[in-house]
Amino acid sequence: MPSQLTYPGVYVEEIPSGVRAITGVATSIAAFVGWAPRGPVDQAGHVLSWGDYDRLFGGLHRDSLMSYAVSHFFAGGGHEAYVIRVADPAATPATLTVGDLTLVATGPGTWARDYGVDITTRDVDGGQRFGLTVFRRPPGTTGRQVAEVFENLSLDPVDARFVESVVNEQSEVLNATVADGGTSISATDEDGAMLDGGDDGAVLDPALPEFFAQAWPTEPDDDGHLGGVRHLDRVDLFNLLVVPGLTDRTQLATLAGFCREHRAFLIADGEKTLNEGAVEPITDDSGINAALYYPWVRLADPLQEGRLRDFPPSGIVAGVYARTDTTRGVWKAPAGIDASLAPVRDLLNKLTDTELGLLNKKGVNALRTFPVYGPVVWGARTCRGNDEIGSEWKYVPVRRTALFIEETLRRSLKWVVFEPNDAPLWAQIRLNVGAFMHDQFRKGAFQGASPREAYFVKCDGETTTQNDRNLGIVNVVVGFAPLKPAEFVVLKLQQMAGQVQA
Repeated sequence: MPSQLTYPGVYVEEIPSGVRAITGVATSIAAFVGWAPRGPVDQAGHVLSWGDYDRLFGGLHRDSLMSYAVSHFFAGGGHEAYVIRVADPAATPATLTVGDLTLVATGPGTWARDYGVDITTRDVDGGQRFGLTVFRRPPGTTGRQVAEVFENLSLDPVDARFVESVVNEQSEVLNATVADGGTSISATDEDGAMLDGGDDGAVLDPALPEFFAQAWPTEPDDDGHLGGVRHLDRVDLFNLLVVPGLTDRTQLATLAGFCREHRAFLIADGEKTLNEGAVEPITDDSGINAALYYPWVRLADPLQEGRLRDFPPSGIVAGVYARTDTTRGVWKAPAGIDASLAPVRDLLNKLTDTELGLLNKKGVNALRTFPVYGPVVWGARTCRGNDEIGSEWKYVPVRRTALFIEETLRRSLKWVVFEPNDAPLWAQIRLNVGAFMHDQFRKGAFQGASPREAYFVKCDGETTTQNDRNLGIVNVVVGFAPLKPAEFVVLKLQQMAGQVQA
């Protein structure tokens, strides 16, 4: 009621309805892990387009399978990704020292040698101010491309425009460090000053043990953080994990387990081989959060004048996932004639129906080429899709739909924490979760002709006992009838007997 009734009249009070609209989370934010010639190694780089990747990680590089996979992902329908750059520990960044200011490239490698700075200084009351312009001058050229501009900087740590706080927060190219007690900086000449040094180290191929040692480090860095894939622990949300070219099943199982912890899904590559019998999926329980695709694909390589080159399929398949989620929904299998691999010119191994059947039974998803439709994804099983296992998470869309519901409700029910644990709260939970599930039913996410057949939401005195309430626990039980793909279409034909006079 109103806080105080003081005068005779009509008082108006707005009463909360208890409705808290639940919006589904994104389902196709991909995370890519691999070697790249440039970019930060201390965080997951966030990219929303191929242009972002080109600017931050150096674009296509013939030794970087990840660069091609990201390109295939965005070309195939992807729209958001995180990138984990894996680099040789021996790689070092380029640097430049001007007076008491040291500038260091944001990531190791020789890429930063193309960058330089212009520094202009001026004296003002209370100290010296300077401007810093970062430019790029490709080798063999005299022109420059301005990349970043920072004005009115100071070497004084207490100044609001302290160079370390400004540049380190905003620059994609440089980090700044001022020597203890440093006060000296001088202007550069008209040609500017170029960064020097830097070492790429060895190119880390996913087939090498050194690659996974950096992608999945067991020792924390100087800040106490585990790097590599574990940078994703500090990312708000990712749904798909792709490590192009990684085919070791033990290592893939480790990554699938990581995905299971984060309600994400691993898109894995089968071996680069013509012997399809040697291709095996992940065999442990973590395989419910992974799908493996075979064979490798052949696409035109822009760095080799458009000649065909073999690539792992995971990047382009991730694009199919994203496109299918957008056009049909996460409950639609990312496979079939609509799951076109349009840029693919050929497959490394063209499977027969018999060979496909053997792979499908094991839970390996095949890529195939059909005369009318071209190359397509022709499998929708998780790595636990082996017929002998009989897992309830046999199919990719069923598992990903469950992950979508889990992550959405986990985020959307945080308002429940610390609320009084009694019937009014349970009714609100049923109302809000039920509205979300009904919306998914209307979109076609579940089987069943009516909501009663498609899903249920239960939260009451049966799910939450008095002992649960004493322990501060509220239990919400949500069930759904998943749509399973029509994997086998059986046509039954029969001749009609002629009309015989009895």
